[in-house]
Amino acid sequence: MKAMDQVTVTFDSRSANEGFARAVAACFASQLDPTLDEVADVKTAVSEAVTNAIVHAYPDRLGKIVMRLRMYEQGVMEIQIKDSGVGIPDVDKARTPLFTTGGEERSGMGFTIMESFMDGLKVRSQPGKGTVVTMRKRIARRAGAPR
Repeated sequence: MKAMDQVTVTFDSRSANEGFARAVAACFASQLDPTLDEVADVKTAVSEAVTNAIVHAYPDRLGKIVMRLRMYEQGVMEIQIKDSGVGIPDVDKARTPLFTTGGEERSGMGFTIMESFMDGLKVRSQPGKGTVVTMRKRIARRAGAPR
């Protein structure tokens, strides 16, 4: 499937950039005329994915995070968050609710939250090479909205 529009943004794994990533994703989604709830879903999922990269991929150093946003026909938005950090040794275990490697201040609910707010979630990772989180969300077409 060919993307109708796309943008790629690269930023440092600083916690301040989590809000930047949320804003970029919300602005990109706006071309689909989403509801406030749909925008909130996208922003929440992006927040979780970027926070995971900041906290877990680069626990003791700054690194790069690449966010690629794509728009497909039928109002489908794809968001990919990629890092080149430590990677995840066991993705299935990491996706288990309440599992965390981030200490007791982390909830271990990041992947569960992403999955609940998006229509699709894929996680690929290699230890020592990084992680790619790909999420999809269909923005409902509203009556009279252009597409």
